Amino acid sequence: MQNHDVDFIPIVRSGACADIGFRTTMEDVYLCVDNFMHHYGLKNFTNGPSAFYGVFDGHGGKHAADFVCSHLPRFIVENEDFPVEIERVVASAFQQTDTAFAEACQLDAALASGTTVLAALVVGRLLVVANAGDCRAVLCRRGKAIEMSRDHKPNCNQERERIEASGGYVNDGYLNGQLNVARALGDWHMEGLKRVGGGPLSAEPELMTRKLTEEDEFLIIGCDGLWDVFRSENAVNFARRRLQEHNDPVMCSKDLVDEALKRRSGDNLSVVVVCFQPQAPPNLVAPRSRVHRSFSAEGLRELQSFLDGVGN
Repeated sequence: MQNHDVDFIPIVRSGACADIGFRTTMEDVYLCVDNFMHHYGLKNFTNGPSAFYGVFDGHGGKHAADFVCSHLPRFIVENEDFPVEIERVVASAFQQTDTAFAEACQLDAALASGTTVLAALVVGRLLVVANAGDCRAVLCRRGKAIEMSRDHKPNCNQERERIEASGGYVNDGYLNGQLNVARALGDWHMEGLKRVGGGPLSAEPELMTRKLTEEDEFLIIGCDGLWDVFRSENAVNFARRRLQEHNDPVMCSKDLVDEALKRRSGDNLSVVVVCFQPQAPPNLVAPRSRVHRSFSAEGLRELQSFLDGVGN
């Protein structure tokens, strides 16, 4: 298997679905670009795919989500160090996008809003996930769910410590009593949350990187509306069964959204499914045990004695 993994090149196929759910407005945005370099007019000099996927869960309006969806990929791909220093480039692009949105809001106060951001890039065999907020990415590796992001909630110990060190506080699960996320882009209009160079509300993404292997089947990216009603393992099992039926990431993303609605998710829903193989996930057959268990003659006599006793 190890030699095969060295030669493994993912073949990406993606699909996405969004639904307003039970909300009165739709503030989610998503982006699927299976050929990232070509999309932005650059030559793909990687061995294998270059792809970008993102989910942007807006709050206080949709302007921040739209802005980040439009600008973040461009800041990444236009950096001269992409894709060689991919993690540093992606982290820098989050900050650049946040600063650019702050400047846009100064020119037009009507844009004031915020958004959580989860971006996943596939460059060759490398999967890079950058997250700021409570969207989540989960990788399916041979049927097992591997979380590729951490939900940034104010009550999390790490986030609470960072918030308090930045002069903020957590009240009843809300950052400064205002937001139920600890990281997001935008929200420059909210008093005491952000300042140049820091603040309780961070736009810095947390990055996780993994080399894809033949065992990696697909990735699910969803806003918190999905994860309110699905556990990570539950979502992977559900999506895997659907892909075994139809092998279509577009249909699979819709299946996940429809099921979340049936489970009464109370939020907007956005889901992206990215497959890394051309074929459907295989059936997993548990290997038979090679341990041969048998009774000794003494054991059989004891068992017979016990059964005789029961019979009497």
